[in-house]
Amino acid sequence: MLFRAALTSIASACFLSVALAGTPPKAQYPALPSETPAHFVAVTDRWDFEKRDVMIAMRDGVKLHTVILIPKGAQHAPILLTRTPYDANGMTAHGPSAHLAPNLVGYDNALYTIIEGGYIRVVQDIRGKYGSEGDYVMARPVSGPQNPTPVDDATDTYDTIEWLVHHVPESNGRVGTLGISYDGFEPLMAAYHPHPALKVTVPMNPMVDGWMGDDWFHHGAFRQINLPYIHDQVATRDNSEHWWTSNADDYAQYLEGGSAGDVAHAHGLEQIGFWQKLVAHPEYDRFWQEQAIDRLLAKEPLTVPMLLVHGLWDQEDIYGALAMYRALKPKDTANDKVFLAMGPWYHGQEIADGTHLGRIRFPSDTSYDFQREVLLPFLDHYLKDNPPPLSVAPVTAYETGTNTWRHLKTWPSAQGDRAPVTTPLYLGAQGALAFAAPGAHDGADAYVSDPAKPVPYRQRPINPVDPADGFSVGAPWHEWLTEDQRNVATRPDVLSYVTPPLEAAVQIAGAPMVHLQAATTGTDADWVVKLIDVYPDEVAGDAFMGGYQLMVSADILRGRYREGYTVARAITPNVPLEYAFDLPNANHVFKKGHRIMVQIQSSWFPVYDRNPQTFVPNVFLAKPADYQKQTMTVLHDAAHASRIDLPLIAH
Repeated sequence: MLFRAALTSIASACFLSVALAGTPPKAQYPALPSETPAHFVAVTDRWDFEKRDVMIAMRDGVKLHTVILIPKGAQHAPILLTRTPYDANGMTAHGPSAHLAPNLVGYDNALYTIIEGGYIRVVQDIRGKYGSEGDYVMARPVSGPQNPTPVDDATDTYDTIEWLVHHVPESNGRVGTLGISYDGFEPLMAAYHPHPALKVTVPMNPMVDGWMGDDWFHHGAFRQINLPYIHDQVATRDNSEHWWTSNADDYAQYLEGGSAGDVAHAHGLEQIGFWQKLVAHPEYDRFWQEQAIDRLLAKEPLTVPMLLVHGLWDQEDIYGALAMYRALKPKDTANDKVFLAMGPWYHGQEIADGTHLGRIRFPSDTSYDFQREVLLPFLDHYLKDNPPPLSVAPVTAYETGTNTWRHLKTWPSAQGDRAPVTTPLYLGAQGALAFAAPGAHDGADAYVSDPAKPVPYRQRPINPVDPADGFSVGAPWHEWLTEDQRNVATRPDVLSYVTPPLEAAVQIAGAPMVHLQAATTGTDADWVVKLIDVYPDEVAGDAFMGGYQLMVSADILRGRYREGYTVARAITPNVPLEYAFDLPNANHVFKKGHRIMVQIQSSWFPVYDRNPQTFVPNVFLAKPADYQKQTMTVLHDAAHASRIDLPLIAH
């Protein structure tokens, strides 16, 4: 009975509690009206531009968020379009000025001379990102085997241009596309079955082939440093979920994390579709081949003029622009459709301060030179009414070493249309490097490669790279390709071969080709080869550059792909084999008194994931026991002559 009474009491209390919960609380103080209006209307009558925010419907009904900035009083103005996964609102945010260009960020803040030249500026969120509807797919392949839908970035660009030319009456109906990196991938897609109103594209440092040499792999070695980017870019529509780190040094963070797959798992990347595709396709199979844009556009008619922009020290997409040039230039029989500009830049530096790159200084602002002398006249010629004659050379290439702009007919070549001649540079005994072939008994050099102590890609501590802007504090990510290689030259697992001081300048133009004769005690191996300009021990006027070891060109090969990139094969232990692969293009003069160096190592961490050095079917899934020390032997006798074929310019 007492129990029943207690239940009755509890039930009554609960009822009273519920009833009170639905009763609005009494005001404890007089209302103080908010000072913020329900909707603030900006006063813009004194601005020199108009901003229109629209949703443009694609052919499948999906609407893409688009920001249109129109100079006031504009008539017959060309349209400059950028499609981006990086937030159109953020790229067009109004700042503290009533003028168009100074308020814009990214490209436009740097290219204000172009924007103020009378262009209508359009920035659009691509499908599935930020303000746009639809599903996001990383670098969405064209409709076909890798994309069963009828829409892709090419059709979305076509539909966007179609809308713009009919709904922006201030325009002259001529559209150009421009972008860097992922945004540089978009102008390439625009050139696939292009809209008739598209008159020019400018892919700058574009993503072209993610496996061969851009963001995800280089010759089969995975670029582990991009895991935070994959995480932030794909996890959410607005990049609001951020990669976390528990260590101020990325070297320790990734080393403690294990394999790239283990690091990804610790951050939940198995939830992300693109990561699942990476793990499923570690080889250069149809998945990668059928979405490589250079292969795709090489099969299409060449109708839209294109200015490809390349950075000689691009730390992210050093492959793409020149791969596109090689694919498309043979189709340009009139030499009026495919143009190339190459500068001494990191990724995207052509719109930043171009007076220096790390410790390397230039006599002018190379980025401003490019903007004023190449980009602006190129856009004006193809997009404006009554355009000026085209004054841009087919190839505008900065020659490092001499720090001179060259205006060329084709690439690779040098001033006076001199073509490079393939010339071998041989490794020799006792760290020698020479143009003469080695003798019969010049021997070999060996080192122990330990996955527990990989060679860092730059001096530690290696501060984490921010996926939002691609920069890091301390020793910056964007400068690492020009960092002094003395920081690793004395490690026992790095071999160095060097010439005597040069008695005359040595000039190269093009891609050096590695022919490494080597053996390993393991069944897999990575080979990193670096071509280096060694400065004299003292440099007048710049004490820091004395003895500086500047990488001119460098890359990596995962040994399992030595016989072809489509199938991984174990290495036969202790058997000399040839490892042949190309290095990135260089346009460089090794000056008199400098020396040429070649460095060889078997890790480049943590830009690239560690090779276990024992063959496993999928390196992403390697276990701790798979990572083993191995002895690497580089041969350089007459029968096994290791060399780098230089694209030498004769003098």
